[in-house]
Amino acid sequence: MGALQWGGRFSAAPDRELLSFASSLSDDLVLARYDVQCSLGHVEALVGGGIVSKVEAQLLRRSLHLVLDEIASGAFEQLARSSSAEDVHGLIDERVRELAGPAGERLHAGRSRNDQVATTLLLYAHDRGLLFAEMAENIAAILTGRAADELEAETMLAGATHWQPAQPVLLAFVLAAWAEPFVRAAQRFAAVAESATASCPLGSGALSGSTLPLDRQAAAAALGFRAPSRNALDAVGNRDAILDLAHAGVRAAVDASRIAEELVLWTAPAFGYARLGDAASTGSSLMPQKRNPDPFELVRARAAKLTGLYAGALATMCGLATSYHRDLQETKAAAIAVVEEALGVLSAFARAWRSVSFDRDRMSERAELGFTVATDVADALIADGVTARTAHAAVGAAVARAEEEGRALGAADLARIAQDSGLRGVRAPLGARESIAAKRTAGSTAPAEVRKHLTALRARA
Repeated sequence: MGALQWGGRFSAAPDRELLSFASSLSDDLVLARYDVQCSLGHVEALVGGGIVSKVEAQLLRRSLHLVLDEIASGAFEQLARSSSAEDVHGLIDERVRELAGPAGERLHAGRSRNDQVATTLLLYAHDRGLLFAEMAENIAAILTGRAADELEAETMLAGATHWQPAQPVLLAFVLAAWAEPFVRAAQRFAAVAESATASCPLGSGALSGSTLPLDRQAAAAALGFRAPSRNALDAVGNRDAILDLAHAGVRAAVDASRIAEELVLWTAPAFGYARLGDAASTGSSLMPQKRNPDPFELVRARAAKLTGLYAGALATMCGLATSYHRDLQETKAAAIAVVEEALGVLSAFARAWRSVSFDRDRMSERAELGFTVATDVADALIADGVTARTAHAAVGAAVARAEEEGRALGAADLARIAQDSGLRGVRAPLGARESIAAKRTAGSTAPAEVRKHLTALRARA
């Protein structure tokens, strides 16, 4: 049982299959360098408390930095494949004992895997939170840049609700709307990163602290935490940061999925609004003509998958009392899986955007189809004193007539509506460009408002 961090009170070795069942080493490897950081912080706590000498501390630091080098080179992962350690934390402890000799036996003094894992997860959440924030900001910047191009080109389309033509909008307005969730995502990720370093669990022990004079303040400072945790029992079972990070990752993946859904449809010939270049498209093994938007379809599917994984991670917490329980190992594994795969989703989503192009003429030509200016006509009636309900009914009747006759709304329809409403005339936009220009409210699709929005996005993204 030499590879295990426990076993003194046992007279027989554990069942190998059960030990394998309980192992989390394959799930933990992504935490390796954060665990080394955690151990380096613990060395400062041991030195500060006089538990190890300065010479021993130097041996421990040197050994831990050697492990960091092995992690960076891939040698540590090779070692893990042949290890019987329960988790990455135990494997690193074992490796330090090999490298540091007798001094390595002192590394785990006053420390439990409970506070070790809790601290390591916070370091991981902080690092990944910053990485996620950068990725979300990059996606927002990509969309904002594309929006600026389309504003310059004055590209229009029929904005939709329920996938039915609704009102004419600028394509820049749509792209700016797509950028906004990623600005919010970046803010969520940054908040997780900041909260992860609020308090350091290291030194909490298994659940009640330690009788050894560990210098918790020194450990917290060395690891970049603002202070040691206030309550050991809470600290060892707290998984808020990693769950918050997983939640933010799922939210960002869902935001990407919603946009991906739109792009998948836009690239279909029936829409023909967008095209995905060769670098991001796939073909069919049977049908030679096919051009499939697989990256965006997979973004859509993986967002659904991540939602389920996150639900599982959260649900595992529901029946657990305060303190540490082995069930938390499964929460850790599921949350890490969400985080790592969400990073992949956002990376692929951003990369696929390099291959997206828009058919500006087709989009603009179809911006008026489906009576998208009808609301403008109703608004014109309301501006002349007609009630909203009366205006809605009058324009709805005009649309029904035009639809039966296979034509768009025209000047004759305005004249008839005016006569039926007791007005001398009605002046309303009958073209998509006029409809867009007529918008008056802040945050609308009017070119001046979209320009303001893009300026604000550049300042926030």
